[in-house]
Amino acid sequence: MGLRDVHATFAWVVIGANALAGVWALAANWLEPLRHRAMWWFVLAAELAIFVQVALGVWLLNDGFEVEQFHQFYGFVALMTVGILYSYRQQMKAHRYLLYGFGSLFLMGLGLRAMVFG
Repeated sequence: MGLRDVHATFAWVVIGANALAGVWALAANWLEPLRHRAMWWFVLAAELAIFVQVALGVWLLNDGFEVEQFHQFYGFVALMTVGILYSYRQQMKAHRYLLYGFGSLFLMGLGLRAMVFG
C-alpha cells in the first residue's frame, strides 16, 4: 500500500470520526447521560486525525504528486476550522456541545468535499 492509498483510506477515518463526534456532541447537548469525558477525547482524536491527514497530503505533494487546488484548499480550511473551534470554546461554553457538534459535522463535510475535488 502506497502513501497515496494510505491518504485515501485515512480520509474515510477522518470523515467517519468527525461524523461520529458531531452526532455524539449534538446528542449530548440534549441528552445529559451522553456527556462523558470520553466524548471530548473522541472529539480530540477526530480533530487530530485531520492534522495527520493534512501531513500525509503535504508529504504526497513534496513527493511530486499533483492534486487539484480545491483539494488543498479544503484541507487548509479544515485545519483553520479546528483552530477556530478551539478559540471559541470559552466564549461558547454554554453552547459547547452545539459548537463541537456542528463544527465536527462541518469538518466531515470539508473532508467529503476534499475527496470530490481530489
